[in-house]
Amino acid sequence: MAADEKIKIDFRLAADVLLNSAETAQRHFEREDVSVVLYIPKDSDAQSPHARDELYVVLSGHGTFRRGKELVRFAPGDVLFVAAHVPHRFESFSGDFRTWAIFFGPQRPKPE
Repeated sequence: MAADEKIKIDFRLAADVLLNSAETAQRHFEREDVSVVLYIPKDSDAQSPHARDELYVVLSGHGTFRRGKELVRFAPGDVLFVAAHVPHRFESFSGDFRTWAIFFGPQRPKPE
């Protein structure tokens, strides 16, 4: 089955696979206008801005999230939004932190 035809993504299985790898992110669904990634940072979050808008759906854990100059606390069930090219990162997070990262919309050129 192609990655864009999945009817279900098993979070527990996906998390087990990712936790047992050296990677911090794994793409589970891709279509031209949306991409779903499981993100589990190990010690720190060193990501850089992306070319698409993004939603984080927090599955477990808690901490603080920075978007530009804004800082918010997050917990399971929270949804965080980041527009394309805006600097962001999870500044602090508990050891059980897991989130879906959903990239959507067209790739946007970097503002000058």
